[in-house]
Amino acid sequence: MASAGEEAESGILVPKRNSTSVIWQYFGFSAADEHQTRVLCKTCRAKIATSNGNTTNLYRHHRVHHVNLHDECIAKKSTETFAGSDSCAKQTTIAAAFASVTPYDRSSRRHKEITSAVTHYIAKDMVPVNTVTKDSFKSLLRTMDRRYVFPSRTYFNQVAIPNLYTECKDKVLKGLENVEYYATTTDMWSSRTTEPYMSLTVHFVNGNFELKSRCLQTAYFPTDHTGENIAMGLKDCLSSWGLKEEAQTCITTDNATNMIKAMELNQWTRLQCFGHRLHLAIENAVKDDPRVKRATGLCKQVVGVFSHSWKKRRH
Repeated sequence: MASAGEEAESGILVPKRNSTSVIWQYFGFSAADEHQTRVLCKTCRAKIATSNGNTTNLYRHHRVHHVNLHDECIAKKSTETFAGSDSCAKQTTIAAAFASVTPYDRSSRRHKEITSAVTHYIAKDMVPVNTVTKDSFKSLLRTMDRRYVFPSRTYFNQVAIPNLYTECKDKVLKGLENVEYYATTTDMWSSRTTEPYMSLTVHFVNGNFELKSRCLQTAYFPTDHTGENIAMGLKDCLSSWGLKEEAQTCITTDNATNMIKAMELNQWTRLQCFGHRLHLAIENAVKDDPRVKRATGLCKQVVGVFSHSWKKRRH
């Protein structure tokens, strides 16, 4: 019930104009109060002192005099708050739906991550760069993330792969900074398309006493494989990596005449490749043995039969 100081009024109360709070469903104004200055409780007609539409006293009146209505009001307020949050969530979902089809900016973190992953795939697995022009490869990436716009083959050739090489080289250079002594291995080899290459690998023990090996180059070597050319190519490689020749303890090579000549010209200590020497020793030991010849001959015949007959391989 209302307290003694509360003023009762009769008649239908009109709602507050432009009200948004749920508490105003339980309070109103006399129809004669055009300026809506005297707030009245619809339940007990008590006058509630408020200023500038503040609802604190309204909630206090409910909590003290109308507990059931107060609980009902709080429940309605919670429902409206939840509905408002749900509406915002729906709006966010719609905004996210539009964002999900907007292409990534090339400077965005996600675009850089995917491009970096493709570049590593090409470099580490030695995949032809023209893979990025294949429709099936592009379709694969679109399926995984349709917002990713694929760069051109030229970008990978001229930007992405060179940048990856520079990044990798910087890491190797950092690991070589404090190396006092090192050894190297080198070899000449040809690709499946008979293009000639020369490789050079450095071996060293780091500050944690761990043996490390780093391939410094597998360089295209189209010039004649003379001792002079090989010697110059190896010197250039060490120089490009900042490695001093006097810190090299030895270099391991095969027994090719041009390799021996190159090491003599550079005045480098040469160590013969154990694997190559072992291969030659075994080959020379068995090549004239009739029993070995017979065994290898039979093996070749068996391989020949099965390699030319799908029916025999099937059974």
